[in-house]
Amino acid sequence: MNSLEIDSQEYFSEELHEECGVFGIYGDDSLSPAYACYNGLLALQHRGQESCGIAVNDRGVVSGYKNMGLVSEVFNNEVLDSLSGQMAIAHVRYSTAGGSVRENSQPLVMRYVKGTLAIAHNGNLTNAFDLRRELEMRGAIFQTTIDSEVIAYLIARERVKSGSVEAAVERTMGQINGAYSLLVMSPQKLIAARDPHGFRPLCMGKMGDSIVFASESCALAACGAEFVRDIEPGEIVVVDEKGMHSIKTCMNRSEKKSLCVFEYIYFARTDSQIDGISVYRARKEAGRILAREFPVEADIVIGVPESGIDATIGYSEESGIPYEKGIVKNGYIGRTFIKPTQKERAKSVRLKLNPLRSVLEGKRVVVIDDSIVRGTTCDRIVKMLRNAGAREVHLRISSPPFIWPCFYGTDIPSRGELIAVKHTVDEICQLTGADSLGFLPPDKLSEMLMGQNTGFCDACFSGNYPTKIPEKMLEGKERGGVDFDKKIIRRKSEQSVCQGTEA
Repeated sequence: MNSLEIDSQEYFSEELHEECGVFGIYGDDSLSPAYACYNGLLALQHRGQESCGIAVNDRGVVSGYKNMGLVSEVFNNEVLDSLSGQMAIAHVRYSTAGGSVRENSQPLVMRYVKGTLAIAHNGNLTNAFDLRRELEMRGAIFQTTIDSEVIAYLIARERVKSGSVEAAVERTMGQINGAYSLLVMSPQKLIAARDPHGFRPLCMGKMGDSIVFASESCALAACGAEFVRDIEPGEIVVVDEKGMHSIKTCMNRSEKKSLCVFEYIYFARTDSQIDGISVYRARKEAGRILAREFPVEADIVIGVPESGIDATIGYSEESGIPYEKGIVKNGYIGRTFIKPTQKERAKSVRLKLNPLRSVLEGKRVVVIDDSIVRGTTCDRIVKMLRNAGAREVHLRISSPPFIWPCFYGTDIPSRGELIAVKHTVDEICQLTGADSLGFLPPDKLSEMLMGQNTGFCDACFSGNYPTKIPEKMLEGKERGGVDFDKKIIRRKSEQSVCQGTEA
C-alpha cells in the first residue's frame, strides 16, 4: 500500500463527541420540572446521543427514568406525567469513560444514611482510577464503570462528616481532579458546581421564581428561562427554600482558566453563549481568519453541514466569494461512526450528505469543515464534490490539526489514530484529493475568540495540558506510538503544569 493511502481499518471514524450535557431546575408546584428537563435535554441532544435520563424530587422522594436512546425516544407524556415534583436534574450522555450500557446512564441516584443523592456530571476526572481503587479498598461496591459514581460516593462519604450537602460537595472538590460540571440534588437542595479550571461549560438562568442550570444557554431558552450568568470555575451555587447563595472557596485564582476551546469550534450549539462569547460569532471569526490566512481564487464557498456553515459565512464575508449551499444533509440518517463495517460507514456518509450538482458543476469550490481527525470523511467529501462536477476543491478546516489526545471528556483517540500525527499538511491534502488545504493556525485561536476569553484549553492541538496526567490515564492512548507517545504526553503535561502555561 502506498504510504499516503488512507487505511480504512485504522481511520474508521471522523466525528468527535463529548461526554454529555446536564440540566437542572429548582421550582415549585406551579410547574412540571420533568417537562422543563425534557425541553432542556432536547436542546442539549447534540452533546450526547447514547442515553438520557431525568430524576425528580418530590418533597424528598426521588423518582426517575433513564434509558438508552435519544430524548424523544426515551420519554413520552406518560413517563413525564409520572415524574412529579419541585426540582429535577437531567442528563444526556455519550460515553468517553465507561461503556455504552444502561447502567452507566445518568442521573445517578444513590440512597445512603443521610437520604437520597442524585448527580449528573459532564467531564472526565483525571484521578478517577486512584479514587475508585481507594473506595473499593474501603468496601465500596460500584454499580457502574463511570467516574460519576466515584463523585457520588465521595459526596456521600463527606456528607456523613459534614454539616450540609454543599459542604460535602466543597470537600469532594478538594479531592477530585480534572473536568467536571456537576449537578447534585439532595432531598432539599439543588447544587451546581464547576471545576476550578472551567473545562466544561455550565450556566444559570431564571424562569419566574425557578432557578435553572444547563450546560449551554440554548437549553435555558428552550424551557423558557432567561440567561442570568455562567457558573464561574471553582464556584458552587446552592438553591433551596431560603433562596440561592454562592460558595467560592474552591475558586483557585492561581489556576489558569481552561475552557475547552473546541466548545466554540464544534461542540456547542451555534445559538449558545459560553463564558460571555457567542458561539456563532466565534465560528464566523474562524472562517474570516481562514480567508485571510489561506486565500484562493474560487467561484463559491460552501460548508459541510451543520458544523461548517458558520465558518463558511465568515469566510465568504471576508473573501468576497459568494456563499452557496453546495451540500444537503439528511438529518434522519444515523451517525456514521456506529456502523460495524467500513463499507457500511462509507455508504452512510453518502446517504447523510448529498451534493447539489446544479451549484457545483464547473465551479472552483472552497469547502469548509470543522476538523479532520482520522481522515475518514474528508476524502469522501472531496471525491463527492468532484463527482458532482466541481472543477477545483479547496479544503479549509476551522480548527488546528489534532495531534494530542484529550483526557478531560472529549473523545479524541490515541495519537496513533490521528492523521495529522503521521502526515504533514501537504500529505493530508494529497490523501484527501483536494487542490489545497488550510487549517486554522493554533496561534489564531485567541483571535477566533476576539480577545474576550481569559484562558482556554487547546491541549489537543498543542499538548499543553492544564493538569498533570496520571500514568493510568495514559494507557489506551498509546496506539500507534507505544511507549514513545506515553513518554511524550507525560513530559508535556508535567512541563505545562510546572511552567504555568496558559493553554
